[in-house]
Amino acid sequence: MHEVASDGLAKFKQKRLIHMKNMFVLFALSNSVAGAAFADCADGHCEIEHGTYEISLPSEPQDAQSNMPAVIFLHGFGGSGKGVMTMSSMVSSLNARGYAVIAPDGSKRRDGRQSWGFLPGFSERDDVAFLQDVATDVATRFGVSQERTVLAGFSAGGFMVNYTACAEPGSFAAYAPVSGGFWRPQPESCAGPIRLFHSHGWRDGVVPLEGRALRNGQFIQGDIWAGLELWRETNGCDTHAPNKMDIDDGLMTRSWTCETEDGTVSDISFELFPGGHQVPKGWGDRLVDWFDASHLGG
Repeated sequence: MHEVASDGLAKFKQKRLIHMKNMFVLFALSNSVAGAAFADCADGHCEIEHGTYEISLPSEPQDAQSNMPAVIFLHGFGGSGKGVMTMSSMVSSLNARGYAVIAPDGSKRRDGRQSWGFLPGFSERDDVAFLQDVATDVATRFGVSQERTVLAGFSAGGFMVNYTACAEPGSFAAYAPVSGGFWRPQPESCAGPIRLFHSHGWRDGVVPLEGRALRNGQFIQGDIWAGLELWRETNGCDTHAPNKMDIDDGLMTRSWTCETEDGTVSDISFELFPGGHQVPKGWGDRLVDWFDASHLGG
């Protein structure tokens, strides 16, 4: 938990500008200096300048090695990249569809547990920049396509997905938070339209759909419905009503296809599943089905 600041996006942008300037200096020194930022991987565990990540590659890539699709999946509060890799059903389903699975590690808190700095003051590391660095490294090292990479995450990782999408919408091809939205006060606006696949449990008591107050009101989880309204406005949706609604074996889905004034087409899919605070069964396959459903998926 950490203090919510209304100027969070401005601080994100300032930190990111400093990060980009530093990276430019590194690359300007020499290729060897730039390359030194990326350490070798061992048994799927990789180190880069500001952190670590785990990776699982498909045995038979869907495309040529230089165009491999991927899901970068962010763990929840207190979790780890290695913990994500124990979610064998999700990882294996994505690998079977030709997708690499990348699981970065969040920053360590004072108590030793790892989480994400999706709001100012929570982490000394710029996690938006770190995730961009992870995407660059896996593209360089493993041939992962940055134009075909989805940023996903669960719980605290889901919150990080939303804030990254809001601050830097062009960083990834699409965004897929599970059981995570925004905190109060949520951003008044986001930087641009995105493709969004949001999943949430009907019985989620950790991150309820309506949000909740923590520490006697010191921190307030936002309303998931309000977050979806922000994304509809950002995406230029001309109506609050969804274009399509489905119910399949208890899984309820509402979908919007939208277009901004400059002609950018984007889409939102919100699935509400019967369970609680969890990644639902079959999520990996549904994500890939959605992402590959049109030309928007690359």
